[in-house]
This record gives sequence, C-alpha cells and structure tokens, in this order.
Amino acid sequence: MQTVGALLWEPGTRSGWSVEEIELDPPKANEVLVKLTSSGICHSDDHLDTGDIPLDWAPILGGHEGAGVVVEVGPEVHDLREGDHVVLSFLPSCGTCRMCVSGRANMCDLGAGVLAGRAPDGTHRIHARGKGVGAMSYLGTFAPYVVAPAAATVRIDPEIPLMPASLIGCGVPTGWGSSVYAADMQLGDTVVVFGTGGVGMNAVQGAVHRGAKNIVAVDPVAFKRDTAKEFGATHAVATHAEAASLVEQMTNGQGADRVIITVDVARGEIVEQANQLTRRGGVIVLTAAAPVQQRDVQFDLFTFAMSGKRLQGSLYGTTRSRNDIPLLADLYKRGRLKLDELITKTYRLEDINEAFADLRDGKNLRGVIVYEGFRP
Repeated sequence: MQTVGALLWEPGTRSGWSVEEIELDPPKANEVLVKLTSSGICHSDDHLDTGDIPLDWAPILGGHEGAGVVVEVGPEVHDLREGDHVVLSFLPSCGTCRMCVSGRANMCDLGAGVLAGRAPDGTHRIHARGKGVGAMSYLGTFAPYVVAPAAATVRIDPEIPLMPASLIGCGVPTGWGSSVYAADMQLGDTVVVFGTGGVGMNAVQGAVHRGAKNIVAVDPVAFKRDTAKEFGATHAVATHAEAASLVEQMTNGQGADRVIITVDVARGEIVEQANQLTRRGGVIVLTAAAPVQQRDVQFDLFTFAMSGKRLQGSLYGTTRSRNDIPLLADLYKRGRLKLDELITKTYRLEDINEAFADLRDGKNLRGVIVYEGFRP
C-alpha cells in the first residue's frame, strides 16, 4: 500500500518531521491493518527529535497514540476482525509472558523492542526512499494506515467516537493510572501533580476518581492551571514554592500523601522537590520521562529513608491495556472521564511540525492529527 507518513531521518538533531510517501506491507501473522481517524501528539515522539530518547538507527515513522477501524486481518489473528473499532496501545500485551500473566501487562516482554526499529519478528513493514523504516512503538500512527501487532490493538465499543478514543492509547492511561494504580491513592488524600499537560491532566482525573480530598496542580502555564480546575484540581499554582506553602497549610505541616511527577521532561532536581512535599510514609510517583543519559539527581536520601517514603516508577501508569482501555472508554461514554476537553487543537499531518512547536510552547493539552477522508 502506498500512503504518506511523518518520518525522522536524523533523530536527535531537532531537524523536524518530513511528511512523504511511504509503502506499507500487508499484515503478517498476528498483525492487522488499521485505518486511523486520528493520532495524538505526545511528548515521547518529540523526545526522539530532541535526542532525550536517543536512537542509533533511522528513519523512524513517529506516532504511537491512535484509533481507527480494522480493514485487514493477518494470519493467526483470532480475536479481531474487519470493521472492529480499535485503540492502539503504545505498549503491547501478549497475554502469555511472565509479566502479563502476573498482572503486570505494562511490562510485557514484547515491549522491550518498541524502539528497536523493526516489527516484533525482526523485519520491516514500512519502507521509504528504498530503505526499511522503523515504527515508534511498533505502530507509527503518523500515517493514515498502520500495520500493528494484534497484541497492541484493543477493541472498543463502536459507539465511542474514535478521535477522543485515540488518546486512550497513551496519555490518558499513563496519567490516570499513575493516580489510580501507581500511587496507591486512598480516599481523602492530599495529592500534588507536577505538570498538567496531556498526561498530568489525567493524573488529576484519576485522583478525582480515587476520592482525593485536595488535588494541587503545579504548572507554569496559566491556561493549564485554569484547565486543571475544570478537570477536578482543587488548587492550582505555578511553582514548587507555592505548592509547598499551600500543602503545609492544608495538611498542618504533615505534607502531601501522594506526589505525582508528570512534567514534560523530568530533570534531576524535581525528584527532591517532590520529596520535600511528601509526608512521612507517602508515595512519590515518577511517570515523566527523563533524558536517557541523565544520571545526576539531587535527593535527600537520609530523610527519604528515615521517613519511610516510597519512590515509585510508573510505566504506562501501571495499567493493563486490555482491561483499562475498554474501562476508560466506558468511563468516557458514561460522562465520568473527560476526553474531548483534552483536545486543544487539531492538525493535518502536513502541519505536524507546527503541532510539535505548539506542544513545546505549552499551548496544548493534546494536539491531535486528524486524517482526511475517514469514514467510520
């Protein structure tokens, strides 16, 4: 199939995305071809361009957050069929490896290769300029068609609109699950969320669902602070210092029960800032991606250990895609989860570099690429 896609030919150089013709092979065993309605603009793809997530191969077809309709099913696929409405999960879940069967599907063995530059069988499905093209997270949703592993394709209720549903493949479960699962949040907790973009805003929603009493959103961008209150934050401040003063007042100096880090890029100093805000026995959840080569972190280890706190890493919000993507879609259907409100602006694929510029400038909660000619 001939189509178009947004490629990075020189990852890590900030050279931007090139929209050009690509060729897709048909789906092989355990794969499906999906026609997409939309793709979210996520900071993880920008990390490839900036070099915060380094690649030693190129080119890459970006995009890992999308939804659409199955148009072709490959051999050995038994639980999907043509016409199914699906959300693509940026981490696959095979259902049979040790991590999947122990309830930790976000750590599925297949996920280890999502940045390897090839499909799970070690070959390419995408070609451009006579070269094999790697796909972000085995997907590559910066194209109107995707050959995706069935293990990364989750069927949803066809009544759910596909454009907002595309966000359930990455940013929504990552933020929501950081509150609901990774933080082990309790009814009546005081919670601080650092960064309220496309991930952090869903950490706010998750804190609401878990019954948090106080939800403090920390973000330097005024419109994100204002919007966080619409999503359920009880307070919104611009800086760590403001958050510290506020938390001290509302907890009688005890500190926040849970602090969740969902900023755009996790620098070393933010972990200690979160530590300072967290009460004895509290939990710090680190969801934001740090530059891969970063090793220096300022952290008061003595106080941390003597206070019995926990620092919890959270990949994909510690969610299980096959359970939680349909759950989140149902919450949206019942009016309990905001998705439409996350979409600040839509773009054509040809405007992808503008979309990433808006992301870096803090203009969007989520920018979304909408593909022309989609007919659900």
